[in-house]
Amino acid sequence: MVKSPKDKRRVFGPVPSRRLGRSLGIDPVPFKTCTYDCLYCQLGPTPRTTSERQEYVSVETILAEAAAKLAGGVETDVITLSGSGEPTLNSGVGRIIQGLKALKAAPVVVLTNGSLLWRAEVREALAQADIVAPSLDAGDVDMFQRVNRPHADISFERMVEGLVAFREAFTGQMWLEVFLLAGLTDTEAEVSKIADIARRIRPDRVQLNTVARPTAYAQAQAVPQARMMELARLFQGQVEVIADFRGAHRQAAEQVGAEAILEMLERRPCTADDIAASLRLDPIEMERHLMRLLDERAITTTETAGKVYFVPSRK
Repeated sequence: MVKSPKDKRRVFGPVPSRRLGRSLGIDPVPFKTCTYDCLYCQLGPTPRTTSERQEYVSVETILAEAAAKLAGGVETDVITLSGSGEPTLNSGVGRIIQGLKALKAAPVVVLTNGSLLWRAEVREALAQADIVAPSLDAGDVDMFQRVNRPHADISFERMVEGLVAFREAFTGQMWLEVFLLAGLTDTEAEVSKIADIARRIRPDRVQLNTVARPTAYAQAQAVPQARMMELARLFQGQVEVIADFRGAHRQAAEQVGAEAILEMLERRPCTADDIAASLRLDPIEMERHLMRLLDERAITTTETAGKVYFVPSRK
């Protein structure tokens, strides 16, 4: 039988990333431990938001798993702290980054919603990363509450000031992700507010994103590509619309089991193409593993924008 999600490891992948290529993931918090309950989250609703930082997973556990994974010869473009919640909620995130950089395997990236950057200790911890990619999904308080649904400790003003303060001190690359939703933040008026704040932050690049996978709430709908390109013109500097991941299929030199697929799906819904590209699976081998997982009811399928995604069954 495939291992239970409770037994999942804290280092996973590499998985396909539309922004970063092949990404070896680091998951430093329990599933859906987050400061936000975003409409568009691909992992589903957040049962209870939190702003409490603690060492949810030990630094030693994470670094040992990362070292073992890399020693096995995996190929990755980056090592990314992201996973199944907000990584800065782990109070040891600075030591995790420091330890990962000491492995000298790949640039260290932190994908964060940016909600805790108003805290000096969080800014100091993330300062050691090569790339920090925070989010800015709204241009005012009302839309922030509607889209991100933050914990009560996190005000819109605190969040924005944290992004500005981090940029002023950070010497690495800061990529600002702006996630747009049809019917909410896809108007010129709403995006202009976000663009004004982005000019204050001065990121190295702005990356516009929209729904491409199953979401936590039905009201999170994708903005068409043509509209995304129009709205991109409202931003200054380097701006890009993130396209779907287009990984090339490469036949595996070794078999990758069903557990590797389930481990990947625990962090994000994936199409068959995503799985094959990330894990370098032969299509026949991949289909065999997927059929086994479906038969065992370990995974199920869902459809978004005409694409079939595999997701773990929530029993």
